[in-house]
Amino acid sequence: MDGMTATTADGRTKASRWWSMWVVGGVDHDAVLRQIAEDSGWSGRYAFLIVVSAAISLLGLLMPSVAVLIGAMLLSPLMMPIIGLGFGIATLDTREIRRAAIALVAGAAIAVALSVVLVSLSPIQTITSEIAGRTRPTLFDLLVALLSAVAGAYALIRGRGGTVVGVAIAIALMPPLAVVGFGIATLNWTVFSGSVLLFLTNAITIALTAALVARVYGFGSHLSPQHTGWQLMLFVVALGVLSVPLGTGLRQIAFEAVAQRQVRDTIRDRFPDASRLGQLDIDYAATPIRVRAVVLTPKLDPQADRVLAADLQNRLGRRIDLHVDQLRVDPAAGGVEAAQIARAAVATPDPDQEQRRALADLALIAGSEAAPAQADPTTRTLQATAAPLPGLGMVGYRALEVRAQQALNAWQVRLAPPADAPLPIVAIDAGVIDSGALDAAAWGSARLGRQISIDGGTASQRRAVAEGIVARGGTAVAGSAGGALRLDWVATT
Repeated sequence: MDGMTATTADGRTKASRWWSMWVVGGVDHDAVLRQIAEDSGWSGRYAFLIVVSAAISLLGLLMPSVAVLIGAMLLSPLMMPIIGLGFGIATLDTREIRRAAIALVAGAAIAVALSVVLVSLSPIQTITSEIAGRTRPTLFDLLVALLSAVAGAYALIRGRGGTVVGVAIAIALMPPLAVVGFGIATLNWTVFSGSVLLFLTNAITIALTAALVARVYGFGSHLSPQHTGWQLMLFVVALGVLSVPLGTGLRQIAFEAVAQRQVRDTIRDRFPDASRLGQLDIDYAATPIRVRAVVLTPKLDPQADRVLAADLQNRLGRRIDLHVDQLRVDPAAGGVEAAQIARAAVATPDPDQEQRRALADLALIAGSEAAPAQADPTTRTLQATAAPLPGLGMVGYRALEVRAQQALNAWQVRLAPPADAPLPIVAIDAGVIDSGALDAAAWGSARLGRQISIDGGTASQRRAVAEGIVARGGTAVAGSAGGALRLDWVATT
């Protein structure tokens, strides 16, 4: 037993030594902290981006337009103060915590105040689908924030800044604040409370997860084990407290999905096959749950309300207040079909109008009017070239295409990066090649139809990177030796 314990302890010591030497030792802690100190505090540029991002977010919510919201997400002015807060917690740097917290609170206050003013002046104050989607956060939102924070903190520590752009798009910190302002301006408590919870979930989870990642990578190594214990406890308690309302929200959404399906099936089963279920309204907030439906049927059923209410109460385990308005129709005279057509109230979509709308959305996402989007209705493909965005690398442009594909899922989207878009830096840690950089490089090569030259490093590294890009659908060749490993576009003739 003693030998086994000694072997286990020795294995842990070797693993710890390997991590400290090859992972933590490869991080320039001072450079990372300097970058965070520069970007996480209050500045005129930060305030300007807050105003612009909040205005764009609110317009995207009111229109509603996913493409416009993406523009606000890309600015992401709140991301660095939150990560700065996390690194301040990791190192117990009270000055950095204070700077980042002031910038975060001030930026959030400006965004909410601006949204209140704009909504008050706007003639449109209806709850759109984009607004409603940010009023009911669940545990899934917490998991997205946690995983995105891990990616963002890792990218910052490892110098892969392009990944932060994708994280900013995934998290979308500014739209929830715009919804908070909408809730205040319209005096809607449900909208206000739900969006506040979503923003706090994102902000707290990102900050604490960034602190945890920072500690793993050796930041705050001067702290005592007691300090580390308090930090872990803060992380667990905060996520545990957030999980309570988020878990309740997730259970309620799951219940509503099941309840709606069972209500529909139960009502349909009660009436003859020739019947049709028309309007159905369910108020889950009422006690008991209120269900109102309209059924077109060739035979009236005077016992339907009582029987259906008892059946649904047994199935759902909740008290049900149900009333069905039965409209008698003659199926032989085509009454059911005529009624069904009358209540459809949905016109056949115009293919040309749909195509123009999709092209406009893609052009807005691409940010370029000089090179308009093109559509192929036969293959349902949209193509466009993104406008150059300062500081955005190949990873960011690829994230734009992913988001555009999600927004225009009825089409196949091919968004090419600008011709002079910088190629990613391919890092090799302990012999493992950064697969994310290979994916981005191969994607850029395929979209632009250009070949990549891998220069510098060792011959085996050049060959391995070239093979990795080719395997992912790009074209690449091993170039010349000399200097650090780098990717360059092969000049076209």
